[in-house]
Amino acid sequence: MYTISTEKSELDIDMIVQYLSEDSYWAQDRTKDMIQESINNSLCYGIYKDCKQIGFARVITDFVVFGWLLDVFILPGYQGCGVGKYLLKAIMEDEKLINVKRWRLATADAHGFYEQFGFKSPANPEYIMEK
Repeated sequence: MYTISTEKSELDIDMIVQYLSEDSYWAQDRTKDMIQESINNSLCYGIYKDCKQIGFARVITDFVVFGWLLDVFILPGYQGCGVGKYLLKAIMEDEKLINVKRWRLATADAHGFYEQFGFKSPANPEYIMEK
């Protein structure tokens, strides 16, 4: 089956950098140094099959009030068989994050996927600002 770890020393940094900077639509402007720094400052999740990393996600959080889910991906050869759901379920049920009151994420194309985990459009988008 699959294993999930938050141990950063187990992450395949080269694979993560390659996917984010070349294959994702949201992070192609990030350098390896930028990606490494974002990993250093986040709670990270690697998902593995037979000791090979096949997916990744990270959370920026204060562990109480707010959590931002970012950089979620599953390698193409493993998509469509429940791996992403397994990863998201593990994150949402992680004891370290159980008290987080408000979650956010941004997606251009996976709204239906994240709705399965309780995500929805903001009730008051006029309150949200960004820079």
